[in-house]
Amino acid sequence: MSVNDLEGLEDLMRAANRGDMAAYHRVLSAITPLLRKVVRARGMALGREGCEDVLQDVLLAIHRKRHTWNEDQPLQPWLYAIARHKVVDAFRARGTRVEVSIDDFAEGLPAASGPDPTEGRDMEKVLSKLDPREADLVRAFGLNGETTAETAARLNMSEGAVRVALHRALKSVARLRERMIE
Repeated sequence: MSVNDLEGLEDLMRAANRGDMAAYHRVLSAITPLLRKVVRARGMALGREGCEDVLQDVLLAIHRKRHTWNEDQPLQPWLYAIARHKVVDAFRARGTRVEVSIDDFAEGLPAASGPDPTEGRDMEKVLSKLDPREADLVRAFGLNGETTAETAARLNMSEGAVRVALHRALKSVARLRERMIE
């Protein structure tokens, strides 16, 4: 199996999460060389042995947290996040601060072509929990760039009423978002 076959890896990871140990072995075999390159590229200062230790930490984290991967989302960002955090943790343990950009990993696992599947996901999740009128107001201002006058005319409200309703809607968004973070 090719490391570039993301859908294949994602299918194998889904099977692994359902208990298929052969699929899990194939996933780990396919991603280990890639993750080794990522860790070495970002953690050169750790030395060869240090990088191998970090790689083992990454693989262990994947093993322990594989149930947290959202099977409807791409596997690539999830793997990158784990690798990035483990490299940073290794530098922290040494007392060295390092910032790692996800862009540095872009060549390792190419993204599938098409729109970003995570774009706007969090905001839509929050908006879906709002009253439809509040969600409409937040979308009008925050996403569509409407003015108060445009929104008031569209909703047959006064501009003052739109501002008050928007303020209340934004408070609701803040409360919902806070609950989602906790």
